[in-house]
Amino acid sequence: MNIVFDLGGVVVSWRPDEVIAQFFIDPDERLRVWQQVLMHADWLALDRGTLPRAEAVSRGAARAAVDAATLAALFRDFPAALIPMPDTVALMRRLHAAGQPLYCLSNMHVAAIEHLEASHDFFEVFRGRVISCRVKTIKPEPAIYAHLLASYELNATDTVFIDDLQENLDAAAAFGMQTIRFTSAAQCEKELRGFGCI
Repeated sequence: MNIVFDLGGVVVSWRPDEVIAQFFIDPDERLRVWQQVLMHADWLALDRGTLPRAEAVSRGAARAAVDAATLAALFRDFPAALIPMPDTVALMRRLHAAGQPLYCLSNMHVAAIEHLEASHDFFEVFRGRVISCRVKTIKPEPAIYAHLLASYELNATDTVFIDDLQENLDAAAAFGMQTIRFTSAAQCEKELRGFGCI
């Protein structure tokens, strides 16, 4: 069975509200940054790899009415806030040692994935990786799942996709993949046992 891991919220923690609070003290500014930057279509364009970070910062600062230099510093710190989740990394290493073919499929912008790849060695367990900014499509768009299956010649029915967001899992299921909604490494391992992966 092929096992495909999402990254953010599954392999690495992602708590943007905590990072925003380090740069913006005023609650109203924090809310505007959340709504006008992270919840805006520009954030998806960053993940898609079609919007440069500098442009995302200038546009976001204008929309949120916040200082552009502070927002730029926030963007620079975002990648370092992606911290590996030890229990998930340990699970992946056990699966890898047992010979299970592992892959990753993640929405992530350029600075974030480059930081992770340069800072952590868990990527060595993956036989392949599909990162949104590099293929110019994002979950839950069908094209990114098609790219994964075609690029690595995976049979969808022999593939389990693990993600923390239901809409991404529903899109994978539409291709015939098995799915696990991630809540913890222990829960994920238990469900993988049910698929006969462990």
